[in-house]
Amino acid sequence: MASALLVIDVQKDFCPGGALPAPDGERIVPAVNRYLAEAARLGMPVFATRDWHPRVTSHFKAYGGEWPPHCIQNSPGAAFHPQLTLPKDAVVLNKGDDDDQPGYSAFDGHTKDGTVLIAELHDRHINRLFVAGIATDYCVLKTVLDARRAGLDVTVLDDAVAGINVNPGDVDRAIEDMKGAGATIARAIG
Repeated sequence: MASALLVIDVQKDFCPGGALPAPDGERIVPAVNRYLAEAARLGMPVFATRDWHPRVTSHFKAYGGEWPPHCIQNSPGAAFHPQLTLPKDAVVLNKGDDDDQPGYSAFDGHTKDGTVLIAELHDRHINRLFVAGIATDYCVLKTVLDARRAGLDVTVLDDAVAGINVNPGDVDRAIEDMKGAGATIARAIG
């Protein structure tokens, strides 16, 4: 079974001090980096998503959405967390740049040349994802559910995810929803 590590939205705006912080977003960076090192040791490909919103988008409150402006294309807040050690060959996927897509799921994203995640996975014969990142109750949840619908095996690395928890219990419900969809929860890759 070919596997990949998928790192979701570990960006400055989703960490403390950012525009839309997960309360413990920064806490997961060392764990994500451990998984990145392990993926490199195993020769496992790495995919990394980033929210990549235009300045004017229906995702933001001012234009009918539910969120404050965050992760605006080429802004400091859209940058990956400065301590995140993504490998040079990581495949970066932008998401949230299309008003017709919700942009939560990595499966809504695309590479610089427009290739979508599912095509990248099929091209590499990857059928298992190890998932880390932010936010457990939004982008991680939607990605995991989409991956399961696509028939992929999914393991959520629970020490390397952080949630927003807008409503108390959102993170716990997201974990249960992911498990209910057939994802496993673990603290190891390989």
